[in-house]
This record gives sequence, structure tokens and C-alpha cells, in this order.
Amino acid sequence: MIRTPVMTVMIDAATKASRSLKRDFGEIENLQVSMKGPGDFVSAADKKAEKIIFESLSKARPGYGFVMEESGVVEGSDQSHRWHIDPLDGTTNFLHAIPHAAISIALERDGALVAGVVYDFIKEELFIGEKGQGAYLNNRRIRVSARRSSAEALIGTGIPHIGKGGHAESQREIAQAMLTFQNVRRMGAAALDLAYVACGRFDGFWERKLNSWDIAAGALIVREAGGFISNMKGGEFTVDTTDVCAGNEAIHLALLAALKKAA
Repeated sequence: MIRTPVMTVMIDAATKASRSLKRDFGEIENLQVSMKGPGDFVSAADKKAEKIIFESLSKARPGYGFVMEESGVVEGSDQSHRWHIDPLDGTTNFLHAIPHAAISIALERDGALVAGVVYDFIKEELFIGEKGQGAYLNNRRIRVSARRSSAEALIGTGIPHIGKGGHAESQREIAQAMLTFQNVRRMGAAALDLAYVACGRFDGFWERKLNSWDIAAGALIVREAGGFISNMKGGEFTVDTTDVCAGNEAIHLALLAALKKAA
């Protein structure tokens, strides 16, 4: 387990926010199933968790900037550091009482990602990574899978929701992936998808139209688990990358080739 000061701060913030989200998840099934009821409830749950994380990190590291899903960008006096926060990745799952969602927190230093936490608060699985320190699931060191055969590889992806666009591209990519790999899964939480690549549950993952708060922590954890991550054309992954392709070395290359065929 990584016990550096910055990781302690990040885990503490995620743990505090998780208590609120766990309570809210327990209530979601009792709500009237309408856009107004559950939608507003989940939005409130998002904002409450984000406020807890923001206050916790601000107290521990005064001056750091923030990039947050709900509250947007908050400039800090420290121009070298920014937190990237998704207080509830997998909101649609949460809304439908599907137990697959996570808190995602990443730290950027001088343009580079240096630490990440992805906390599945429902299953109590804590994925963490810090640059040069490796990646862990709870107290166990994790590595990406060792599979090299595409025919044996399980690949994760994301599908654009209604109104987001890109459905035709997504259909072509999934069709090509299904011809290339053992099978494809769409779990609905990009941060957890990347964490699953890091621990070998998925052999690879790709998705379009993402934000830094969705993937920054997961990307860092994949790298620290020995994985490869790039944009969908094989270019360098940075904190500004909005489409992602990840896996072990062999599957990452195979997935890039499949996506190129689908273009």
C-alpha cells in the first residue's frame, strides 16, 4: 500500500465523500422512477460528494487548483498543482441502483499526472496509484493482464448516451472489436473500466468523448500497473486527452489496429 502524504490526503477525501454516497445509494430504490425525482436526487448526491472532496482537499493542500465535473474549474494560487475530480462516475448506474460506480480523484503536477484514486464505494474496492510507486487494489499490488492473444482478450468500452452523438462511430468500433477480441463489455463507469484494466479484469479499454475527471486517475493507475495508454490513434495520453485506448502492450496495439480498421 502507498502511504505517502499526498495519497493519504486523497484517500481521506474519497473516504469522507463515500459515506454520503453510500447513504444516498441506499435510498435511490425508494424514489419515484421519474426524470425529476431520481435525476434531481442524483444531482444532489453528486454535488454533496464533490463539496466534501473539495473542502477536504482544500484544507489539506491550500492553493491547489481544481477541475471538477459539477463545479468546473477553480483556479488556485499554486499554479503547479490541480485536482481532477469526478465525485460520482457511473451516475446512470447509481440512478438505477446498479452497484457499479466510483469516486475518481487525480493530481496533476506541472501538466503531468502524478497520483490517482478510484474508489468503488459500493463494493469497497480502492484502486490507487502514484508515479513511481506502483498500483494497488486495497492492500494488494496489481498488474495488467498477461494475455497476448486477441481471441482470448476481454475488452471494455463506453457507448455515448442519448443526445451525445457519435453513435455510428461507436457501432463500427464495437463491430470490429467483436470480430477481433473474445468479447466486449459496457459497464458504464470509465474510471472503473480503467481500474479494471489495471488489475487485469479487462485486457483493454477504449472510449470517446471523455473529460479529465473521468479518466485521469484511471490512466495513472493503468500506467503504474504496467499498462499502456494513449489516445485512440496511438498518440500520447495527456491530461487533455478526450478519447482513450488502454491495455497491456500486446492488446493495446491490437486494439489500436482494430479501431483504425473501424475508422
